[in-house]
Amino acid sequence: MVESSTVNGGSTVQECQDMIRRSLRTPIVKFLKEHLEKSGCRIGDNFIKAIHCDKKVSGGYVRGHGTCRTIKARIPRNLQIIVCSNYMNIQDEVNQVVIHELIHAYDDCRAANLDWANCAHHACSEIRAGHLSGDCHYKRELLRGYLKIRGHEQECVRRRVMKSMAGNPYCSESASKDAMEAVWDVCYNDTKPFDRAP
Repeated sequence: MVESSTVNGGSTVQECQDMIRRSLRTPIVKFLKEHLEKSGCRIGDNFIKAIHCDKKVSGGYVRGHGTCRTIKARIPRNLQIIVCSNYMNIQDEVNQVVIHELIHAYDDCRAANLDWANCAHHACSEIRAGHLSGDCHYKRELLRGYLKIRGHEQECVRRRVMKSMAGNPYCSESASKDAMEAVWDVCYNDTKPFDRAP
């Protein structure tokens, strides 16, 4: 799940779906899709979809289908990544959500026993998604109002991991923090499928 930083009215579902189509043509998204398929996870036509979300988040990864509690939306069958159109204003925001959630999908695909109810597993995927997606790039942090010059990236990843994990009903704040600290070094340094953090 990606926290929303948008304050404007967002886009329509159709406008957001058009931005998703453009996002699918970007090199990093193509790279992640290719590596998902190499890992044995086929990406269907309906894998990423724009919907209107009730909760203020930018999007989410949903394993399988059903109701996504963290987004409070009914997820269509065979859909695994949603982008909340009402919190998307520009192409860059959609690209970031798609990349972040594709990293979660990749983690789910490559790990035979990934359990999203396990705080350490969830924290690890959030650390990787925050670090590898560019969510915490310096200019994005400045736009969010965080002006720290040194150490901003790791601090941002930690903050965003905690915010995402707040939506996990199996992980209290203290359990989330302990899990994040326990797996930090291994997960932060795990850059697969990239050779290094983009």
